[in-house]
Amino acid sequence: MKRKKYWKETLEAYLYLLPTLAILGMFSFYPVVKSVIISFYDWHLLRKEQYFIGFENYQKLLSDRNFLLAISNTFRYVIGFVPISICLALIIAVLLNNKIRWRGALRLAYFLPWVTSSVAISMVWRWIYNQHYGLLNMALANLAWFVNKVVELVTFGSVAQVWQFSNINWLMEPRWTIINIVIISVWKSIGYYVVIFLAGLQNVPGELYEAAEVDGANSWQSFWKITLPLISPTTFFISIIAIIGAFKMFTEIYVLYTGSPGPLSSGLTIVYYVYRNAFERYRMGYASAAAYILFAIIFVFTLIQMYASKRRVHYDF
Repeated sequence: MKRKKYWKETLEAYLYLLPTLAILGMFSFYPVVKSVIISFYDWHLLRKEQYFIGFENYQKLLSDRNFLLAISNTFRYVIGFVPISICLALIIAVLLNNKIRWRGALRLAYFLPWVTSSVAISMVWRWIYNQHYGLLNMALANLAWFVNKVVELVTFGSVAQVWQFSNINWLMEPRWTIINIVIISVWKSIGYYVVIFLAGLQNVPGELYEAAEVDGANSWQSFWKITLPLISPTTFFISIIAIIGAFKMFTEIYVLYTGSPGPLSSGLTIVYYVYRNAFERYRMGYASAAAYILFAIIFVFTLIQMYASKRRVHYDF
């Protein structure tokens, strides 16, 4: 009787899950399996016949200069974005965790960019970076004028100009491309990381800080010896999602440079490379192979992080 009831309840549970599983299978599992298969074919979207070529797509990718450039640009972006965003988010979260006025409003202000469309944000920053009427060049020009005036006053006019500023063409000089994207990404993502850090900080028992204060520890010592170790799970989680998100960079580059990967392909990332081959050149097999190389890179980085965090992440207070 009990066994019959068990099987009945199990069957009912699977029937309730069936619509969700069907949708997941149709729109998630099947495309993943299909793209793996396609990566081993010379698969062109506008051609009827598709040819099995084994690992040839992967071999071509590893000798493709554009793909190697995309890997290089992606790593440069990851190295720039991840540490800066995590460190700034932690600093802001620690400050907001104190009892200050307008704390709720400040949290909302920092979080707003995260819920704003990446397309809208990129369009705004395209105006900010404009060479002739952009806000960034205007701010730097005013700063240069102020510095020159201060120096002139201090030296009683003997030194006229120490900073000769001319408008920078932020969007047309390759050396600025990765920096431009890092700035936009940090500005957009930092609010989300701040909220997560705040949740971690508020879970740290206040008694530990009180005990440290009694023992004569200052704020800096408390931060290094108490705060950082106890929010290590939060830091680990943020580092994982930051690295995965950074490796998938595409939208900001596409919008900021109006459908191109920047001057001299200086903003060509792996995802942009996949997009270009899949939807501009219709080489679906080649693009799928590039996508799975990206998956392998992210997977390896995640494994390294998980291994390295075993001794540094503390889940118990």
